[in-house]
Amino acid sequence: MGIGKAIADAVESAGATVHRIDKEQCDLTNSAAVNSYISALGPIDILVNCAGGVCGQVHHPIEEISDDMWEAVVNANLKSAFYCTRAVAPGMKQKGWGRIVNISSGAGRSISLTGIQAYTSSKAGQIGFSRQMAHELGPYGITVNNIAPGFVLSNPTSIAQWESYGEDGQKKILDRVATRRLGEPEDIANGVMFFISEKSAWVSGQTISIDGGSSMF
Repeated sequence: MGIGKAIADAVESAGATVHRIDKEQCDLTNSAAVNSYISALGPIDILVNCAGGVCGQVHHPIEEISDDMWEAVVNANLKSAFYCTRAVAPGMKQKGWGRIVNISSGAGRSISLTGIQAYTSSKAGQIGFSRQMAHELGPYGITVNNIAPGFVLSNPTSIAQWESYGEDGQKKILDRVATRRLGEPEDIANGVMFFISEKSAWVSGQTISIDGGSSMF
């Protein structure tokens, strides 16, 4: 279960050495911790920034959002991607090759179904960050792309969200999905595998919505 696990499994099955990093191994919202951890790993060829989420939050009106609430979500989704990208960039530049894939959200291209302002904002920021990094790192043979998943039952939070809608609410969501099904973690992993392959060597700065046709741009 989980988008991160599905991605790690897919990349590993292709023969890569995968370092599965979560909050137990390293606090990705801490700059010094990220630098120390990644430095100890040595050069990184492929980075998938998958950390993030709503940090246990639910919708509140904007006037009730505290600084701490806002910063917790922004740190988890945007700062973590920045810290990790900054840490691996020198090694990729030296090698003249690298692949960076950021996992954003459909909320970053539209709105959050759960109404969490910081989540939508940080995921949109992640998409902008991907574009800027693609422009900056492209001359060094490094591509940077972004995936915006739709509704995927990938963790307890998303499962609880789905169950909270009830039968009628679930039907309304599925009716907005062209393929009439929810996503699976492997659907997102398939997109990552494309972005890290040589088949996408001339693809950079792009965001692909993997959402069954929920959003069409």
